[in-house]
Amino acid sequence: MIKHFPAHERNSVDMGWLRSARSFSFGDYFDQDNYGFGIMRVLNDDVVAPGKGFGAHPHSDMEIVTIPLAGRLKHEDNLGNAAVTAAGQVQRMTAGTGIIHAEYNDSDTEEVSFLQLWFMPGEKGLAPSYETASYDPDKLTNALVPIVTPDGAGETASIHQDMKIYLTRLEPGKKLYHHQPAGRRAFAMVLEGSVKLNHTQMGPKDSVRAEFEPEFLFRTESESAFVLFIDLP
Repeated sequence: MIKHFPAHERNSVDMGWLRSARSFSFGDYFDQDNYGFGIMRVLNDDVVAPGKGFGAHPHSDMEIVTIPLAGRLKHEDNLGNAAVTAAGQVQRMTAGTGIIHAEYNDSDTEEVSFLQLWFMPGEKGLAPSYETASYDPDKLTNALVPIVTPDGAGETASIHQDMKIYLTRLEPGKKLYHHQPAGRRAFAMVLEGSVKLNHTQMGPKDSVRAEFEPEFLFRTESESAFVLFIDLP
């Protein structure tokens, strides 16, 4: 079963310094029928103005993944970590027993856009930690490339959960197949262009949530399509 969620149905806010489109309940937006999808709790599509950002604030018992799409994002936390990430990189933060962090646009002239994703951890009370990983954007062409995995193998960031996050960029006329093991869920979002996933046509920032669906076929006739695909328990 695949359920389609058009981009315009997301909850959107514009605070001047922050524009955010939220796929699930978050902050002052609460929908009891849209609190999450399996272990997935948050997917915020954020754009932050130059020189602005999220000041120091706490989290606990959550796996937080940030995927920059354009611009540069600066991270600082009370563990002593400080890093700047950009497109081609991903950051993972384990909030665990408690972490305080801040995220800022590292540029005074350009916006930064990124996806912020939260997942329930495999267990509570983990030691808080932070890491970044880099991937080769050229390898995304017509392939589902993992960028987050449970074991952090290869060029991926690790996560304390039985799940994977993939990215892909499809060329016009190309097809991409993926087999999902029994009992798994899947979440997919088109970041650019348009994609047909099985029988569902998706435009920019449209998403789907799939359950009991073992086979996935991605197709596109547009110039390019950048797809986020998440394999969930």
